[in-house]
Amino acid sequence: MPAVPRSWTWACGCCVVRRRNKSGGGGGETGGGAGAGASGRAEEGGDEWSLFIDLSVLEAATDGFSDDNLLGRGGFGPVYKGVMPDGQQIAVKKLSLGSRQGVREFLNEVRLLLKVQHRNLVSLLGCCASSGHKMLVYPYFPNGSLDHILFNRKRSVELDWPKRYQIIIGLVRGLLYLHEESPVKIIHRDIKASNVLLDEQLSPKIADFGMARLFLEDASHVNTFRISGTYGYMAPEYAMNGYLSTKTDVFSFGILVLEIVSGRKNIVRHVDEEKTDLLNYTWKLFEEGRSLEIVDPSLSDPDTEQTLLCIQLGLLCCQAVVSDRPDMHSVHLILSSDSFTLPKPGKPAIHGRTGRWITTTASGSASATGASSSNANTTSTFGTDTNTTRATVLANIAEDESRNSISISFTTEGR
Repeated sequence: MPAVPRSWTWACGCCVVRRRNKSGGGGGETGGGAGAGASGRAEEGGDEWSLFIDLSVLEAATDGFSDDNLLGRGGFGPVYKGVMPDGQQIAVKKLSLGSRQGVREFLNEVRLLLKVQHRNLVSLLGCCASSGHKMLVYPYFPNGSLDHILFNRKRSVELDWPKRYQIIIGLVRGLLYLHEESPVKIIHRDIKASNVLLDEQLSPKIADFGMARLFLEDASHVNTFRISGTYGYMAPEYAMNGYLSTKTDVFSFGILVLEIVSGRKNIVRHVDEEKTDLLNYTWKLFEEGRSLEIVDPSLSDPDTEQTLLCIQLGLLCCQAVVSDRPDMHSVHLILSSDSFTLPKPGKPAIHGRTGRWITTTASGSASATGASSSNANTTSTFGTDTNTTRATVLANIAEDESRNSISISFTTEGR
């Protein structure tokens, strides 16, 4: 697949320079920030950049990034709640100063969020690149992320079945937009419960595009050694063999659907062995005609037809044969039709999901080859665990900076 133009990778940085040159000070690494406006986007074809917010404004909004305003910490760094001068509540995601690769995540997320806009995607209000600090500013969602409610026994009752079903539909629409309808084709690579924010009406907003990847419109997949994602949600063919496609997001979505239906995490260590892996357990129950046994017992009166549909849909999205998984357009049609007959799912991609993947090179992180297969329509079935082989191969790969790879590598267990 042809490499993504370098101008995309550094588009955000170029805008920063333009603004600094024009105003004589703000927006750069050591400047004092550019403008306090928290909304708006770069004007097409112009030099004006309206997304930058002064560091002093964000310090005042968060009370000096007080621990009292700390919402949480992620791979990017801490997230703080703040209140802007006009009363708008915001969430400030602050780049960890000790992160070597966080700058790449920062540029990636700003650049992508400038290109996409959808009701089921989180919107970017502004950013700050001043005095060595790099921050992203989003709307504040009082309900937090999906995992904080779904996996909380006391709060999970807030998500009755109609709300859960609407969350699933919202996620489908958001992913369909990223894969097929946005100005650029985007694979998120880290779809999980903690990356889904809920607004006041509990509508889902897909968040955290730090590891997202751009694809050219006619590209079906790419083979890469830069593995990014979350343990338990990553498709095995990607985690073990570096085969990345839109079906990677489809797999993660399938896992998330099963979590939403069951109200439990995809990997749970303190239960019976057969129930540890939600995907494996769901498949077993489906084969035995007992699928409804995974439905969250906190749901008082779930719609039986819809829950069975979502369980089967989740299994279809997690099939081992990549080509057998539906794309998001098909998933949307399934959920939008009253007369759609689902095919029986094949065996799910079980292997490689219950162990950790080593993705290290001499530089401390795996790097991408950026190379694609000569056959754009190649599909694969991955039924063997190749962790040892993959770790050996990766350990001997020299770092290769690819213009087509704009993410960082890490694996971590999802909440």
